[in-house]
Amino acid sequence: MIRARRICVTAVAVLAALAGSPGLAQAEQSREPGLLSAMDDNPLPPGWRIGGEGGARELVWRAPKAVPMGDARVEFRTGDRLLGVPKPARDGRTFRLALGEARPEQLTGLQVTAAGRRLDAAADDKHSSGSRVPRIPAQAPANGVDPGKPGSYRTFTGEYDLDPVRLPGFDTPVEMTAKVVAPKAATGSRPLALFLHGRHGTCYKPGSEDDVTGDWPCADGYKPIPSHLGYLRDQRLLASQGYVTVSISANGINAQDWEAEDAGAQARSSLVRQHLARWADWTAHRSSAPAVVRKAAKADLSRVLLVGHSRGGEGVNRAAMDSLYPPPAAEDGYRGPVRWKVRGTVLIGPTIFGQNPVADVPSVTLLPGCDGDVSDLQGEDFVDGTRGISRGTALHSALYMVGANHNYFNSEWTPGEAVAPAMDDFGTDPDQPDPVCTPGAATRLTAAQQHKAGATYIAAAARLFLAGDDRVRPLLDGSGKRAPSAGPARVLTHAVGGRRSGGFLPDGGAKVTGARLCSAIDPDPAVACLHPETLGSSPHFASWETEQETGRSAVDLKWSAPGRAARITPAKPLSLRGSQKLALRVFVPPNTTGTKFDVSVTDSSNRRVKLGSIRVDGLPGSASTASYWAQELRVPLSAATRAGLDLRHVKSLDLTPRSQSGRAWLMDAWGWTPGTSAVKAAALPRVDVGRTIVKEGDSGTRTYRIPVEISGHGSGQVRVYVLDPDSGRAENRLVTVRPGSHAIDVPVEVKGDTVYGDDVDHDIAVKAVRNAVVGKHRGGFTVENDDPEPVITLSPVADRVTEGETLTWRLSVDAPTAVDLWTPVRVLPVTEGAELSTKDVDPQWLKDSSGDVPDPERPLSHAHLWVWLNIPPGSTSVDFVVPIVRDQVAEPTESMRLAQTDRNAEPLPDRPVLTGTVLDKP
Repeated sequence: MIRARRICVTAVAVLAALAGSPGLAQAEQSREPGLLSAMDDNPLPPGWRIGGEGGARELVWRAPKAVPMGDARVEFRTGDRLLGVPKPARDGRTFRLALGEARPEQLTGLQVTAAGRRLDAAADDKHSSGSRVPRIPAQAPANGVDPGKPGSYRTFTGEYDLDPVRLPGFDTPVEMTAKVVAPKAATGSRPLALFLHGRHGTCYKPGSEDDVTGDWPCADGYKPIPSHLGYLRDQRLLASQGYVTVSISANGINAQDWEAEDAGAQARSSLVRQHLARWADWTAHRSSAPAVVRKAAKADLSRVLLVGHSRGGEGVNRAAMDSLYPPPAAEDGYRGPVRWKVRGTVLIGPTIFGQNPVADVPSVTLLPGCDGDVSDLQGEDFVDGTRGISRGTALHSALYMVGANHNYFNSEWTPGEAVAPAMDDFGTDPDQPDPVCTPGAATRLTAAQQHKAGATYIAAAARLFLAGDDRVRPLLDGSGKRAPSAGPARVLTHAVGGRRSGGFLPDGGAKVTGARLCSAIDPDPAVACLHPETLGSSPHFASWETEQETGRSAVDLKWSAPGRAARITPAKPLSLRGSQKLALRVFVPPNTTGTKFDVSVTDSSNRRVKLGSIRVDGLPGSASTASYWAQELRVPLSAATRAGLDLRHVKSLDLTPRSQSGRAWLMDAWGWTPGTSAVKAAALPRVDVGRTIVKEGDSGTRTYRIPVEISGHGSGQVRVYVLDPDSGRAENRLVTVRPGSHAIDVPVEVKGDTVYGDDVDHDIAVKAVRNAVVGKHRGGFTVENDDPEPVITLSPVADRVTEGETLTWRLSVDAPTAVDLWTPVRVLPVTEGAELSTKDVDPQWLKDSSGDVPDPERPLSHAHLWVWLNIPPGSTSVDFVVPIVRDQVAEPTESMRLAQTDRNAEPLPDRPVLTGTVLDKP
């Protein structure tokens, strides 16, 4: 029996190849597994079924082959709406979502996605790049200083392995293992760079080509995958330049983070801070340190760089946040003092499920153009999501590396270098090669080229954030310079923060004429910035928890003739005084060339001045890449100064197309001045959403409130999305928060009853808007059903009939429930006498019930009749009806057998097998 809320389908048949079910195994040869309804024209897609035992009813998807353990979160969706995050089985192919989390109308149009990429179906024209041929971007001028050159220090390597630590919410302790690379003979205190790898397989079987598991600890005969050793080249480069480096292992988190509501972000932060706390101890008491730490120069913990790859990126972002704004103690795996200062982060192909970057810690985010794991390049939010949040002095840079995949920044995830099985995460299709990302394409980097380029830009961030060397800033901030050590890699950059001022932002009440103000996330194609059928995607518009968002906008320009200006008018005039240039972040469709604009500004006295012209070419892209990414383009403000424009009161910005036709999107524009600013973190309130679980009770009405903790200092604004438990849609409101207040007050009314039903989640999601930080962004209130599961019985209604009549059995419960109840029955071979054949039943019924056809004639039990019946809410029974045809053939008495089964089509041992008999029509 399966329960699901109010699903109005009366019968469903599952065609699946099931272990231990020989009679059903042949179904997979002609059809993929799927759910078909006898009375519904919209069956569940192939690979889906409803499963579960006892009270744990589930929506189940089984992949055609194993889904590699990666960093992107596997999600069940219907269209743009998130149904939930399923739990993976050990086979790597099966994913299960508690059915109570899915709503009835959402069981149509199902999809499985990871970072916006479909896992359950190949996208149409998957490798198309449109009518245009991808072009390699022109090589930028070399920067004066190349951080990719090794320094003067020789290096040494060692490791430490401490007692594991327990982290909240995880049953198994997590290892405290690390690899240290440090400069030899370095004097004084040295900055510390800490690396955290992402989510990957945890164990492998030596000698096997693909035997990888997500277990922890590893089973006998398996070894840990040393993901933390994959950054040795990066560590050696930094150590040669005088930095102490440590790369920490997080296999224990990777094996358990599927159970964490935040996908392990808080656990990774706790692990990072546990290691930093040990380094603080060892700095104060050198004799207590492991040998490799004693051999190294003393670490200067006032200058710490955190480097995180994939989920490790989100983890070090959270560690930087937690170091400034402590998390709730009950959620935290480190509760000691903060004896370090994080000066910056480097985030490589990162996840950011919470879209909650730390605005007052500088960052560099590396976006791989051929990322096949975190393929939506959601890490762009580490830049976009910081705008307007705090003081705006921290530099937040994004680097788009053309032709780089996700895995090859880690040598232990790279085929030919890793000790464990490894793969190119982008994947290849020999029959349909991707024009941008297939190995060997002109735009695709080799593993060696990619890793070297990555190491170079990590070193650039270290040199800027830890050493304060402004000479490397042009490599990171949109100035259009390249590092020669990065070789042939094309790395484009843009940034916000630093010494930027003003800010033409599409949000915050700006008015737009001559173009369209569009929304990053909206189900209405007329409102959304990119149409859902667009080939490819934009990192700027990566999805979050809701199908519609407020406050994420861009300006969409589309023209068929040059000359008509698009004007952006902020809510109030802004100041560009003291700026040298106006820096615009603009993107155009991939593979396009020669898009040109004139750029003009107008002051409060209506004096309008053309500042100059810009040209932008699209990035190399295909349907499988997120290449709608903004490039930074600058025009001098000198023309405005010469014309006497009042740069203290600039009221509008004009972009006038000079190309014959085209399309472009403006993300923002800022006054730009070279250099970086001193960064001091603001005292801000922090919001964390918890989760409370209660039993519904048998009677009465009680009101609870979703647990939200507001800590920190000062006041700020967040946007709260209240998710409807039935539709999944969200209502939002802007809320001012202060520490200790109950500003986010979401009551939940719980009515007790004695009717069997589903658990119900009442969730909210929170995002920072101004002067606030958000830790755990999603949580809520779960109401657990506490009524016993009804017993369903199968009994005959008409089990002895004549040709032309119907055999009927009834599934019954003793009392109605509040949910749909699904239970499967299966036709079994008869044990004696003649069995009904596929030509003895109505052919349409046979097709609707099993997807099968009468020919060739065969016993009815060979037709894969495993049928799921539904008892709707409020009902107590449903009939299983088999229409028998009348023929002119003289036949003996025939029969069929019917049994209730479990989710694997095995007859329930404690239930009777019933027989139906058909007599020949005289």
